[in-house]
Amino acid sequence: MTITLFLLVLFATMTVGVPIAFALMLTALALMVHLDFFDAQLLAQNVQAGFDSFPLLAVPFFILAGELMNAGGLSRRIIDLARSMVGHVPGGLGYVAIAASVLLASMSGSAIADTAALATLLLPMMRRQNYPDGSSAGLIAAGGIIAPIIPPSMPMVIYGVTTNTSISKLFLAGIVPGLMMAIALVMVWRWVARDKDLPVAEKTTWAQRRQVLAGSAWALMMPVIIIGGLRMGFFTPTEAAVVAAVYALLVATLIYRELSLQRLYRVLVDASRTTGIVMFLCGAATAASYMITLADLPSQLARTMGPLLANPMVFMAVVCLFLLAVGMVMDLTPTILILAPVLSPLAAKAGIDPVYFGFMFIFVGCLGLLTPPVGTVLNVVAGIGQLRMEPVIRGVMPFLLVYLAMLVLLILFPAIVLWPLKLMF
Repeated sequence: MTITLFLLVLFATMTVGVPIAFALMLTALALMVHLDFFDAQLLAQNVQAGFDSFPLLAVPFFILAGELMNAGGLSRRIIDLARSMVGHVPGGLGYVAIAASVLLASMSGSAIADTAALATLLLPMMRRQNYPDGSSAGLIAAGGIIAPIIPPSMPMVIYGVTTNTSISKLFLAGIVPGLMMAIALVMVWRWVARDKDLPVAEKTTWAQRRQVLAGSAWALMMPVIIIGGLRMGFFTPTEAAVVAAVYALLVATLIYRELSLQRLYRVLVDASRTTGIVMFLCGAATAASYMITLADLPSQLARTMGPLLANPMVFMAVVCLFLLAVGMVMDLTPTILILAPVLSPLAAKAGIDPVYFGFMFIFVGCLGLLTPPVGTVLNVVAGIGQLRMEPVIRGVMPFLLVYLAMLVLLILFPAIVLWPLKLMF
């Protein structure tokens, strides 16, 4: 009865257009009334507790770092570097998009920020060189979701805070799969571009490459500082986010000098708006999570899914299918905030490593960013490129299929995800 009430209130409110944060608060309120435990002060305290988290401070600073990178010229220089290295091969701008997506992913951790940067800079170039709009947009969207996988990752921070899982270990777990995603995109793009008569850009000289490399050196230092500092223990993930934002600000204003005071004000406003949305979601989810725990929903689900818990691989496969379905109608952050507190205790009962489960949860959630009808990343690319959604969906399908094949591989061989952890710890 409690599970039914939880799902009914949550999805009914979302269906009629209630914002997800308010839907979560209404769900918590419904559970309170159902348990005869109504206390408005307790509800408000839990919402406030969702904001009051030191690890969660990483989110606004990574959001700010991403905005500063795009406005201050760091993202553009990364793309210029990739273009100078591989832009001359057949279909070269596609490989530029893949290389740039990996480099940008190691800086911002935001799929939307990275996708926006790639689409803004590369889609016009690809269009001028007669690249198919659908395939170009699909590749950029598929590359954009590498950002939440390779550290630093905002969704991993949110998941770690929500489920009390080590954020540093989640970061490490994403390195190998993130690189695998890039290799998979290279293979699929080569297959997609094989029969297309795509123009070949003039090969840059080594002198020109050195010049571009020197110009992008300050941007390239950012992931070195963040990941190196985390690995050496110089700072926590939250402190890494602050370092990233401050570094991006200094480089954009003092070295590249592309960020005026007027533009900086706009960046701060945009970052504040995004932060407000995310933090309110976290506060509302904390209130809902408190009532989920009080109603003992994980134990009720464990009894329902008892046979699956005996086989961790089958349980993982079923959870991934469920998350794929949810990802078609819900964005990644609310998926984490709503479902992670419910599913992570079940994974623990099934004997699944919490870091592996957390990574798989985020990986499958990222695939949801590429699936209609919501498909947040698809909407970003289509909006920036002024494209209809149909060609973008067709263009992303080959890349989504190879990601699904990779999902099966990661379910069958969890060691791929856990290997860096065993090496480091």
